[in-house]
Amino acid sequence: MTDRSAWCFERSAHGVSRMAQNRPACHNLVSMCGRYRLSRRKQIIVEHFDTSPWDGEWSPRYNIAPTQPIPVIRQHPAEPVRQMSSMRWGLVPHWAKDASIATGTINAKSETAAAKPAFRDPLKLRRCLIPADGFYEWKRTIASKQPYCFEVREGELFAFAGLWDGWKNANGHWVKTCSILTTTPNAVTSAVHDRMPVILHPESYALWLDPGMQDVGVISELLKPYDARLMRFYPVSTRINHVANDDAECSRPVEIGEAQSRLFV
Repeated sequence: MTDRSAWCFERSAHGVSRMAQNRPACHNLVSMCGRYRLSRRKQIIVEHFDTSPWDGEWSPRYNIAPTQPIPVIRQHPAEPVRQMSSMRWGLVPHWAKDASIATGTINAKSETAAAKPAFRDPLKLRRCLIPADGFYEWKRTIASKQPYCFEVREGELFAFAGLWDGWKNANGHWVKTCSILTTTPNAVTSAVHDRMPVILHPESYALWLDPGMQDVGVISELLKPYDARLMRFYPVSTRINHVANDDAECSRPVEIGEAQSRLFV
């Protein structure tokens, strides 16, 4: 039921306890997992995506990891109004017995999501935008794995295509969680990895968020590789491998030799 070929997939043997304790499942070089950046202030995100005011807390982040709370944008079910809220990254289906599935559902493969029990209903009924301004991927070298940061243009805000669901925990509280859809790589990302997250074009936001649009065939046409001509990538320090590191240095361009030497900085 999990997508083992998805972008930056990693399963943790302790996914349940770490999620419950609000700690990410990945911490270091050997636990390679999905990471992205959202370094804008809350007001800038709200204005860029034209959402209603959000009273949630948000500070610029440079090393967002699975199971952490992240901003997500949905459309009001009865009004053409975009709303932002916080969800945990790692989708827990409403029918799940526990949250352990979350570490294997941080991504959903767009080609098969409509057939997977965890993603089938969300793709049809519960879609969202996940704001970002960069994401990371690792390329295996002879000695280690080199991280790279991928951006749209010069680091502009963009949105991943996301799916969400609600799950009631043992205490009877609803927990909202989400997943990032992936697709085949474009000419930029293929230099590093064989998958990439789906980045939606702004003109597709309205259709993607429309709760009345339930034609999976139409929706799936939006899940294409982003235009490589509008993207760039560069090596970054291996500081990004450690979740505890979450500052602008994580996405600063470096020379390959410098990136390796800063692993324990």
